[in-house]
Amino acid sequence: MAIEWTGSGPDLLVKLDRSGDETLGAQLQNQLREAIRAGRLAAGERLPSSRMLARELDVSRGLVVDTYAQLEAEGYLDSRAGSATRVATRAVPAVPPAPAGEVRRRPTVDFDYGVPDLAGFPMKDWLWALGEAAKSAPFAALGNDEHRGMGELREVVAAYLRRVRGADVDADNVVICSGFAQGLGVVAAALKRLGIDTVAAEDPRSLDTDASIERIGSTVVSVPVDGRGIDVERLAATSARAVVVTPAHQAPTGVLLAPERRKELIAWAIERDAFVIEDDYDAEFRYDRQPVGAMQGLSPCQVVAIGSVSKSLAPGLRLGWIVCPAELTPVIAREKEIADRGSPALDQLALAHMIRSGRYDRHLRRMRTVYAARREALVAALAEHAPCVRVSGLAAGFHAVLDLAEGADERAIVAAALERSVGVQAMSRWRSSGATVPPQLVIGFGNVTESAIGRGIETIADLLTSAPGSPAAA
Repeated sequence: MAIEWTGSGPDLLVKLDRSGDETLGAQLQNQLREAIRAGRLAAGERLPSSRMLARELDVSRGLVVDTYAQLEAEGYLDSRAGSATRVATRAVPAVPPAPAGEVRRRPTVDFDYGVPDLAGFPMKDWLWALGEAAKSAPFAALGNDEHRGMGELREVVAAYLRRVRGADVDADNVVICSGFAQGLGVVAAALKRLGIDTVAAEDPRSLDTDASIERIGSTVVSVPVDGRGIDVERLAATSARAVVVTPAHQAPTGVLLAPERRKELIAWAIERDAFVIEDDYDAEFRYDRQPVGAMQGLSPCQVVAIGSVSKSLAPGLRLGWIVCPAELTPVIAREKEIADRGSPALDQLALAHMIRSGRYDRHLRRMRTVYAARREALVAALAEHAPCVRVSGLAAGFHAVLDLAEGADERAIVAAALERSVGVQAMSRWRSSGATVPPQLVIGFGNVTESAIGRGIETIADLLTSAPGSPAAA
């Protein structure tokens, strides 16, 4: 598909050899023919005007006009009065179809995990914040010096986390990153530089965690999660000197790390001279009346806290932060500098404006209401269509866990649901062993409307209550 260039369009790569025997007109014709045959100029693509191309090549306009006329006569170009000269559709060779590959079908109702309401993104507020950033940013902000993040955003993030999450932090110990995945990779690289190359992680967990850690040559060990969070006794039995946890809303089981486990975890870190890497997952969206503070506030010397706006705003913004223990700040900042020289400056300043202006919190309050309504719609749909299914993990965030019938095959149910154009996910995809016991499904409702939630649950209700192979599941 040809790009419809606006304005004058980009330059066209043509090289004319004025020292050769071939005339300039012949060279230009040959190069344009070859560009069309090779697909560098697509069918329907607009060519520069004869006047512009003549100026770029430092040739007479008549030479270009004659070239275009010749190629039009040969069927390579089309031109109409009052319109641009374009590559003729018939001149471009047919492209053979790409080999058939596996194509993920997009379900009609997609209970995708970890996806916020993308249509709810506060575009008007973000555009305002970008405008404010562009108006107020000094030209120096467009340089390449703020590797650990723009000072303005680090100040705002530190103040915000102190107030909202109970963090013990100042701007000097904040490093801006592009989200949790990069933040974890940067922290893991910094720890390895200090000799810590074995990192524990919750089981189940996002296996992207493993990729971020293993890509720099460190080892991941799994520690099981129960109804009170990560099993600290099992953690202590490993050789790890760092652990990745999601204490506010365990991903994906949804359990809250119990207060006594938090204390045990901090005690383990102090005794072993280890570090807790806190993924402040889903902390923005709690539905009970008791907010849960960040673990970092309990022990700033032992906890590295990583947060982002991927859930609160949108993952495509690629902005997050690392709250570092003071002794780790220089090495983490250095690893971030090596990784990418810094995050986009104007986006950082826009986020600072958005948080400081109150627009960020206004958006969070609105989305809490939206997600709470969807949460209730999910509970109501299950109560109506699958009342025997136990649902958990709903204290925060926008996903839930459904317990399936004993002996149910998670993967078979996921496949059967997809045949009905409903997307759900098996808990086993987050387990390091791939085990399916107990069988569970993970249901995301962040990017699904209330009416779609009801339709989706009604469509797969029989699958949720029966093992595959029974009449109800057939």
